[in-house]
Amino acid sequence: MKVLITGGAGFIGSTIASAFAERGVTPVVLDSLVTGRPEFTGGRIFYRGDIGDGALVDEIFRNHPDIIATVHCAALIVVPDSMTDPLRYYRVNLSKTLDLAGHLVRNGCDRMIFASTAGMYRPEADLSVSETSVLEPQNPYTRSKMMAELLLEDLTSANGLRVISLRYLNPIGADPQMRTGLQSSKPTHALGKMIECHELGVPFKITGVDWETRDGTAIRDYIHVWDIARAFYEAALRFDSIVPPLGSRPGYQVINLGTGDGTTVRELVDAFREVVGDGFEAEEAPARPGDVVGAFVDPVKAKDLLGWKPEYTIEDAIRHSLQWAERRRALDVA
Repeated sequence: MKVLITGGAGFIGSTIASAFAERGVTPVVLDSLVTGRPEFTGGRIFYRGDIGDGALVDEIFRNHPDIIATVHCAALIVVPDSMTDPLRYYRVNLSKTLDLAGHLVRNGCDRMIFASTAGMYRPEADLSVSETSVLEPQNPYTRSKMMAELLLEDLTSANGLRVISLRYLNPIGADPQMRTGLQSSKPTHALGKMIECHELGVPFKITGVDWETRDGTAIRDYIHVWDIARAFYEAALRFDSIVPPLGSRPGYQVINLGTGDGTTVRELVDAFREVVGDGFEAEEAPARPGDVVGAFVDPVKAKDLLGWKPEYTIEDAIRHSLQWAERRRALDVA
């Protein structure tokens, strides 16, 4: 039994591939390597190419007729980049998703698990988001993901495709066995900045301390990448019960992944100190232009439909991120 994983040489996709492989499902990786790392494909069935290449997708299904589902992770995901080059983001995240969906339908693969974002929601008053929250994407990246979901939902009504969309916010950590992790040596999220400051021996700046949160600092829903990978496996395992073939329920289901309460920047600093020691310094600074208070995800539906909840702690994710940073340096030198 096999699954096709688009973007399977990236941070999320490669971790999902390992989670499937450990559970006896063979991943077949399709990746252009525009952002993915070739070493993340080691030991995998790997096809280098574009998800919009119909001839290549046809070849994959000819060679692997036992593929039971497609995990669609291939996308551009950097919000600032989407602001400066929206055309590229809509072309890759929207148009090529449409092309891929057509190729899957043509090859009789009617199960897709879509890697999406909970960043498309408008947070509730308590900063939570759920599957019923209003959709209000704020940038081309999140809009491209929302639009891709809309077109996929239309295809489920007319073309026999069935889709489970998993939406989450802030993946961190690394494969606990250090097989894969973040491709970038300088991630821009708060944890990446903390690791950089720790390595340089300079204070980390907490930008913004007067938000309406439990301690005044912004909140994010950091979730360990291995927990995300487990959710994708559970979605594949339970696919037909969640989205039955020819069933009375809709052929499209949205499931959010998250912690249920999120982590503030101060809490992340405290957790970082738990891992690296009390010598780690942080100082307050004004919020930067464009900073937002953030949100966290209500994961009740994931527990009900997937039997899933996060297992790794923030401290685990920090520890694995630090180990991966050291591992990545060794890989880059080699």
